[in-house]
Amino acid sequence: MLRSRPMKHVRLLVLTQDLPRLTLALAASQCFHPDPRPPEDETLATDPSQGFCELYRLARARLDKIARLIPFALPATLEPLQAIEQDTLDRLNQWLGQLWDEVSAYEEDFRRLADEERLIQEQRAALQDFAQLNIDLKMLRSQTRFLQIHIGLVPRENLRQLADAVSLAGYLVHVYLERGEQAHVVLVGPNEPAESSLDSLLHAAGFQPLSVPEGLDRTPVELEREFTARLSSLGQERAALIEILEHWSKPLRGRLTEAERILTLAAPLADLDTAVRSRGYLSRVAGWVPASTLPNLRQHLDEILGSAYDLSVRDPRPDERPLVPTVPVKSRLLAPFAMLVQQYGIPAYGEIDPTPFFAASFLLMFGSMFGDLGQGAVIALAAFGLRRSLGRFWPFGLLAGLSSMAFGLLYGSVFGYEHLIPALWMSPLEDPLLMLSLALAWGIGFIVLACLFAIYNRLTVGDQAAAIFGQHGALNLVFYLALVAGAWQMATGQGLGVLPVGVAILSLAGLAWHSWYHQERAPLGERVLVVAIETLETLISYVSNTLSFLRVAAFSLNHVALSIAVFTLADMMGNLGSAVTIILGNLFVLILEGGIVMIQVMRLEYYEGFARYFAGTGLNFRPIRLGREPS
Repeated sequence: MLRSRPMKHVRLLVLTQDLPRLTLALAASQCFHPDPRPPEDETLATDPSQGFCELYRLARARLDKIARLIPFALPATLEPLQAIEQDTLDRLNQWLGQLWDEVSAYEEDFRRLADEERLIQEQRAALQDFAQLNIDLKMLRSQTRFLQIHIGLVPRENLRQLADAVSLAGYLVHVYLERGEQAHVVLVGPNEPAESSLDSLLHAAGFQPLSVPEGLDRTPVELEREFTARLSSLGQERAALIEILEHWSKPLRGRLTEAERILTLAAPLADLDTAVRSRGYLSRVAGWVPASTLPNLRQHLDEILGSAYDLSVRDPRPDERPLVPTVPVKSRLLAPFAMLVQQYGIPAYGEIDPTPFFAASFLLMFGSMFGDLGQGAVIALAAFGLRRSLGRFWPFGLLAGLSSMAFGLLYGSVFGYEHLIPALWMSPLEDPLLMLSLALAWGIGFIVLACLFAIYNRLTVGDQAAAIFGQHGALNLVFYLALVAGAWQMATGQGLGVLPVGVAILSLAGLAWHSWYHQERAPLGERVLVVAIETLETLISYVSNTLSFLRVAAFSLNHVALSIAVFTLADMMGNLGSAVTIILGNLFVLILEGGIVMIQVMRLEYYEGFARYFAGTGLNFRPIRLGREPS
């Protein structure tokens, strides 16, 4: 289950005239991932589907644009399944082009209405700054022979100082609106040459001028009435246009549904694109197929093509591994964990798929850090209740809640109460040292398994040197196990021990030699520095990575401590206050600590797990299909 599904490279030879039927068979099998590389046989150099693909893309774009204005029912079925020839697609494309020429006139009308409505809304938004002024706004844009008028915003805290200062220049300040920390003001004064001194006063007071846009040339009340009337008129015009379009397009909807069916059947050949090559009457199609689906592929080929094809199958070559797609996990329960894995990357072909290990370790760590029967039940029920909103991700919440419930039974914890049910094991606070020891043991096992995965992945691609000497390779693992053995002997009072020390020194020496050998062209001083730093980094990183897993125990203890704090506060209240405190405290723990625990577990998975063995450089398996289903 940890390994990716075995893949085969297939090559199909058919008559060029049978290409549409071949792609129909491949799409119906839902197991063929196109290989876009040019064929090794240079005689098969031309792309017979190029014209077909161009027609398909043009027709698809036209139908999609038409569908924005004329909604039509999607085809209930693709039956009868038929190969779409280029002549059929050409005729459909021409009809869609003619139809779009007519529909585009309606689109222009709708765009014109939208532009007019947007302009009115922009003017209405601008009018909000002047809504409290019952004067002709045109006056604010024009300066008279004797008066200067300024309109703008001033911080409310500066308003009194501004009024006192400008009064000396003979200006009056009128506040017509206060909104938040800003005051909307109009300043009126004599049109005199002393304007430069007024400008400095306004700048010092934080005055921000407001301009009256063109078109606002009456009182705000009159303009608002006009805007309302114009929007109503545009709404009526839009409704009439929709009614006309509805009546005009009604006879066309059946043909549009049929056009959607034809394009859906034509899509597989367009999806093949460069995977098709031909010469004269012979065409070749190449791609990748899961080994287990080969019988299904042959069955569909026989049903649609009879014996008019040649199929050759081979294993991927070592140099092709980066090009081979990886089949994603299909399990409903593992699907949300696969989505999280893909946030990091896609497993390369032949590598271990980390999804099952990720799912199991994530649930164990989350449950142990957030173990509570009641709170876990809330998480599980919330995920189940919101399954439509969460989509394929809802099993993630359900499993996390069930894991929390299981550990809640082990800890004897229900909504923070430690004595409602007997613990199947013990409460974390009963023996914190044991919890810390178990967290360290878990971390050691996690890191060892991650290193083994890394070694396996490198051996799979034939990189023996990296499997032995590379980061998190065999020598790193030997050093780490020796380090753990020495630490265990010291913890049990047996001393560091000669064997662990010797093995650790020899493994570090091997890593240092490998690093020295690969720095042979560098100056002596640089080689010594690089080797010393890399050796020290190996020692420090394994120690720090192991200690990172102490947070598994720390959060299990923290969960109990938070519950104790909630109940301590509740005991200080009356009956009603106590109940409210306990409810709000549990909500606080659920939301805040639950989110933090989730982040901490993801951090351990990504940085202590994936970073060791998972490159994430693979390709997703995307077979050609009938319709627009997600692959």
